[in-house]
Amino acid sequence: MSNMTQEQEHRAFVRGQRIRTAVIYTLLTLWAFIVLFPFYWMVLTSIKSYSAYNAEYVPQLYTLAPTMQNYVDAFTAVPLARYFMNTVIFTSVTTALMLVVIVLAAFAFSRLDFAGRGLLFTAFLSLMMIPNELVIITNFVTITNWGLRNTFTGLILPSVTSVFYIYLLKENFDQIPDDLYKAAKVDGCSDFKYLTNVMIPICRPTIVTVVLLKVIECWNSYVWPRLITDNQLYFLVSNGIQEIRENGFGRENVPAMMAAVVVISVPLIVMFLIFRKKIMEGVSRGGTKG
Repeated sequence: MSNMTQEQEHRAFVRGQRIRTAVIYTLLTLWAFIVLFPFYWMVLTSIKSYSAYNAEYVPQLYTLAPTMQNYVDAFTAVPLARYFMNTVIFTSVTTALMLVVIVLAAFAFSRLDFAGRGLLFTAFLSLMMIPNELVIITNFVTITNWGLRNTFTGLILPSVTSVFYIYLLKENFDQIPDDLYKAAKVDGCSDFKYLTNVMIPICRPTIVTVVLLKVIECWNSYVWPRLITDNQLYFLVSNGIQEIRENGFGRENVPAMMAAVVVISVPLIVMFLIFRKKIMEGVSRGGTKG
């Protein structure tokens, strides 16, 4: 009788586990569909002809006559290739400069002992409460007064630092034992050598995460480039999409816009798929103390 009871309990447990697993996978599948559907719709729209898209009174979830003409139009209506290269330059230089600034700042707040360090860091963090709109206005006035509109310098300067990334990296540096720093100083190791040979290698996942997030931020930048540039020589891909909408074909050629968006999105998607584990590892390390 006891064996029968145990067997029934085991079967009930296994049945419960299977039901729980089925529910979890069903919810995950539903969530994946919700998340991925906009990407599917973007690609689908980009391969529909202009006439077919506008003839649809009810949006169709498929097309029987795919075309690549929209991709050709996206690159011929505006100099999208030049905008793409401008974005690569802007993203690369901005990310490199920001990395130098935040690493040195995080190291100073984490390891250097100077008067008022805690108060200064608290005041520094308080800058995160200032609305971005106010910062953009201030940056615009400053860049304009310096005569840096329609220059790469004007595009890059306001983005070479980030309070949040400094904080994230400092939290990582704080996890490295102080005894290791003191031992290195006793051995005659300079602060810069300790930073480059010890701290940076240990915190590499977080640094990689910061770099990738900054690349995505720069690549998707829209408001600041639209505000500070009105010369096509310095337009980014965000300007190009808007230009296709406004000047390339008018406001109705959505397929050409979607084709441009697909081309622009591919590098970010590939980069995320390659480094997704590093991103998750870096974020988890940054949020863990001790």
